[in-house]
Amino acid sequence: MEKKYKVGGMACGGCAASVERALKMLPGVVAVKVDLSAGIAAVTGEVSDDDVAAAIENTGFDFLGIED
Repeated sequence: MEKKYKVGGMACGGCAASVERALKMLPGVVAVKVDLSAGIAAVTGEVSDDDVAAAIENTGFDFLGIED
């Protein structure tokens, strides 16, 4: 299952890579693709929204919610 999350505060490719690395470390995550220009992290796997939010926030970026 893929879900898309809005991420704020990313300004460069390094920022996107940091978010991607943090999300890939979560248990249950199969794949992650971060779109810097759209500010979206697409996460595939079985992981809770709370865990995704915490990983984004702990990396120093803003969790802005779930993309519809």
